[in-house]
Amino acid sequence: MTGFLIALAVVYLLPGPDMILLLQTGARQGRAMALATALGLALARSGHVALAGLGLAVLFRTAPWTFDLVRLAGAAYLLWLGLKLFQAENAAWVVEGERQPSRAYWQALRRGLLTNLLNPKALVFCSVLLPQFVNPEAGPLGLQFALLGAVLVAVGLVFDTAYALAGEGIGHWLGKRPLVQRLQQWLFGGVLVGFGVRLAVLRDL
Repeated sequence: MTGFLIALAVVYLLPGPDMILLLQTGARQGRAMALATALGLALARSGHVALAGLGLAVLFRTAPWTFDLVRLAGAAYLLWLGLKLFQAENAAWVVEGERQPSRAYWQALRRGLLTNLLNPKALVFCSVLLPQFVNPEAGPLGLQFALLGAVLVAVGLVFDTAYALAGEGIGHWLGKRPLVQRLQQWLFGGVLVGFGVRLAVLRDL
């Protein structure tokens, strides 16, 4: 289990669209919205674990067009998120303590869900990593797979919570620096667009 936790920590520390989305949401919309996004990411990872257990990654290999379909949908979504950041106004930043409508939290959760769920690399990652730590001599394979999947989701939620809080801290620092706010929006928007382009040109699992 120690090796599994180390592998997860390394992966979750690598910059990716999930991290950028959490930092930007925390900075721009506050802690609660960022945590709603983190919950959406956790739900998506749970879905990836379930799909990996059902062997969907095998379908990606045997029918490459299914992989391309998910890949292009994910790329389009990341590009859309990045372009939305370019168009956002500094005045839209949430004031500390301001209450948001319940619809806004559902939107934040959905952004997290779709960002991860439409990334076929996340599914392939689950399909490759989890079986490596399943021991046929340690008990029922399905139970082991489910336990490892639960750990994967829980550890991811811990890291995502940390990124959400870090994003909130960034937002506080940027609160009185409108020029830096704008530069940060363009930087994060550019990174998301870059991730989208990279996913769009990806050819292999």
